Amino acid sequence: MPSITLCVRTTAHFSRSASKTYLNLARSFSSTYRRNEINKIVPSAAEAVADMKSNSTLLCGGFGLCGVPDTLINQVRATPSITGLTAVSNNAGVVGSGLGLLLESKQIKKMIASYVGENKVFESMYLKGEIELELTPQGTLAERCRAGGAGIPAFYTPAAFGTVVQTGELPLKHNADGTVAAYSTPRDVKVFDGKSYVMEEAIKGDYAFIKAWKADRLGNVMFRFAAANFNGAMARNAKVTIVEAEHIVEPGDIDPAAVHVPGIYVDKVIQSTEKKNIEKIVNAKDPADTMNALGSGDAASKRERIVRRAAKEFKNGMYANLGIGMPMLAPSFVDPSVEVQLQSENGILGLGPYPKKGEEDPDLINAGKETVTLLPGASCFGSDESFGMIRAGRINLTILGAMQVSARGDLANWMLPGKIKGFGGAMDLVSNPQATKVVVTMEHTDKKGRPKILKQCEFPLTGRACVSRIITDLCVFDVDFIDGLTLVELADGVTVDEIRSKTEAPFKVADDIKPML
Repeated sequence: MPSITLCVRTTAHFSRSASKTYLNLARSFSSTYRRNEINKIVPSAAEAVADMKSNSTLLCGGFGLCGVPDTLINQVRATPSITGLTAVSNNAGVVGSGLGLLLESKQIKKMIASYVGENKVFESMYLKGEIELELTPQGTLAERCRAGGAGIPAFYTPAAFGTVVQTGELPLKHNADGTVAAYSTPRDVKVFDGKSYVMEEAIKGDYAFIKAWKADRLGNVMFRFAAANFNGAMARNAKVTIVEAEHIVEPGDIDPAAVHVPGIYVDKVIQSTEKKNIEKIVNAKDPADTMNALGSGDAASKRERIVRRAAKEFKNGMYANLGIGMPMLAPSFVDPSVEVQLQSENGILGLGPYPKKGEEDPDLINAGKETVTLLPGASCFGSDESFGMIRAGRINLTILGAMQVSARGDLANWMLPGKIKGFGGAMDLVSNPQATKVVVTMEHTDKKGRPKILKQCEFPLTGRACVSRIITDLCVFDVDFIDGLTLVELADGVTVDEIRSKTEAPFKVADDIKPML
């Protein structure tokens, strides 16, 4: 029988061995020396894209010119051997900047985007059949990127039901003579809780180009203000994610709670070298300048009437989203006692006024790509979260412009014949009219005097049965999705007969019709 002394010695030996083994393992995983072997920093953009293959799918962060990875884009432009790209981005930059450079160099064969915008080269190439374009609602695009990075192959969304996106009538590519060469694929539709939803497939990227404010050698990433936009969802998606950062910092310099994209998603980090650009510099205006923004003469008088009336839609404590143009001017006429939180779909809640001259920040823009500020208590987030709150009905009110509205509240505001701008976020903004009140502001007739309130919209729809109120320069209509229009307010000097002569859609007249202002 072994002695007690021997047992004690044996136990102590194994105890010391286990302790030593544990310490060695701990050092292997946590010591500064060992962790230096993880270093994702690459010395140049050229080296970062050296193994990039043609005919790949490239996800490119950014919104307008905000948060755009220009250093990486410029390097691809300088590498003409990379061709046949399918580029996924909210928009394609502008002429001479961003993805606009790769369009001009013919290195992109297909764009998946929500907005063409003011890029005339992009618009011309699409209409002439030089490039394929898969237009996608902005929120759907963000969610397709997020889903692809989360292992979700497809999802259902209320956005775009009843539009050309759902029915498969969206031109993907044109012939040289302008005729349509190929149309989009019809979407599957299912009904949940009595509401129709459209199925969308996830996007999976081969490469992602991401613009960050800070990144460390482990690949941890931090964005700044509205530059988050699509960058986060895209960074988590691709097989190879390449980040260009304004500041490359040491591990630990980014607070763990401030890491927007953990390093597990990132493959390479380079130093960003390109200057940040601003697409539309807009500065704070005094009241006189605000009036000047409405135009001059009779047109200004009409628009002022519309904007002043639209301002009355805001109620204390509301969360609201405003379209570009006249809707963005409405807050200038809101009573100071009314506090409203403005949301911008590119990732801001608590939108402030335009900045003073010289205080513009390229990382702070609104959905119209205009420079803005943040109010105290504001928050910034990615486009995927922004549209999540929109589709879920967290926004109480959205005010949008329109080209046409139907008697049952159908909205058309994204396309004119022969011109293409894109959906932007409008299809998502009107996708939950039961929770989000949709108000349209527009002149009652077009430039040729033709009615814009019709029995049926003639232009492609943004959404079906979604508009609750129409505010024009002549009157205000309330819209019932089943019973149609009711005239509830008249502008000074306007008669019911005049409204009938300028409105194609039938309407009822309220018993207690009120003055418009």
